[in-house]
Amino acid sequence: MALQNIGASNRNDAFYRYKMPKMVTKTEGKGNGIKTNIINNVEIAKALARPPSYTTKYFGCELGAQSKFDEKTGTSLVNGAHNTSKLAGLLENFIKKYVQCYGCSNPETEIIITKTQMVNLKCAACGFISEVDMRDKLTNFILKNPPEQKKVSKDKKAMRKAEKERLKEGELADEEQRKLKKEAKKKALSNGKDASSKTSKNHSSDEDSSPKHDENAHEVDEDEDDDDGVQWQTDTSREAAEKRMKEQLSPATADMVMLSSMEAEEKKAPKSKSNGNVVKTENPPQEKNLVQDMKEYLKKGSPISEFKSFISSLSDPPQDIIDALFNALFDGVGKGFSKEVMKKKNYLAAAATTQEDGSQMHLLNSIRTFCGKNGNEEALKEVALVLKALYDQDIIEEEVVLDWYEKGLTGVDKSSPVWKNVKPFAEWLQSAESESEEED
Repeated sequence: MALQNIGASNRNDAFYRYKMPKMVTKTEGKGNGIKTNIINNVEIAKALARPPSYTTKYFGCELGAQSKFDEKTGTSLVNGAHNTSKLAGLLENFIKKYVQCYGCSNPETEIIITKTQMVNLKCAACGFISEVDMRDKLTNFILKNPPEQKKVSKDKKAMRKAEKERLKEGELADEEQRKLKKEAKKKALSNGKDASSKTSKNHSSDEDSSPKHDENAHEVDEDEDDDDGVQWQTDTSREAAEKRMKEQLSPATADMVMLSSMEAEEKKAPKSKSNGNVVKTENPPQEKNLVQDMKEYLKKGSPISEFKSFISSLSDPPQDIIDALFNALFDGVGKGFSKEVMKKKNYLAAAATTQEDGSQMHLLNSIRTFCGKNGNEEALKEVALVLKALYDQDIIEEEVVLDWYEKGLTGVDKSSPVWKNVKPFAEWLQSAESESEEED
């Protein structure tokens, strides 16, 4: 059976993984009883993950003709003589309205009926919820004949339950280990105190000083034992503070913090009088702002080839460079974040060159930081759309995305809302990977 790509926009993509059979029709009957039989409608509907009654009813609504789908025989009939090309065109409209995601155009969607009786499409790739136009005639038919909801298998439920129990048991075991360690420390400390008291009785000459000395010594020992013998010191110099800020904060935030601290020091700085004039002590020059430099360069509108050279010439850490580029390109962007990314994708492609140099991971980290900012909920909603767009353009690779996602779930910021929005896209990648392995 001949196959074609799902969706007219993907018609010329030889590597597109979503396919459906080409429509085959047959005209039956004569006169007023003439009908068009869509012979392979069941196979087409199965490829689109929609009930075959939906496509049959849609043809009837659009053509203003009676239509019928027989569940027992799988026959789809539409009254009147209609050529295949006309019905194929209507099928494309059906795919756009009721199959493809309105956000990323992926056909892996599921029809959901809301509590307010609205028809929505939930995308398995990007998590986007598409709201179908309720003025369309087919929506009434869908509300009366809702699709069967996918049920989670018993095996999956059992696996999830076992995983939760395993995590709970692990937490209890860790807590028990901490209690045992704490009790052992107390026991060792009490034994040490008993030994020191006996020693102090045998040395009466040191009667006044020894007990105090021993007690203090044990207090020190206890503290050292808690820290595993490590003595902690903090370098409070300006250079060390700047270094810590660069490591823990984004370049723009670090610059703002350093600027405010410099102003505070300037107010506290001693003033020396010379010939009756007050002279302020000079402050070191402000550190250059990488984000501002990036914005100024982008304003020039230089070719992408020159932009690559500019990126390579910077001596800053790679993560700081891509963070600065991301902030320069999308500063203040909220709603429509994914569209802005597509407009400026060439700059991101130039920055994230290969998987080996880690630049793709740096780009993903920049997306996480940008979407995780307070008050940037609109951009956060579109993070899966952004990842899907970059993945389709081959700017980020599947292995890097999954590695980044798994590390994020177990990392320091595992509670970040970014991962909840990334989850649909990551699961879609994992399912696509397992499907390709099965095909091999």
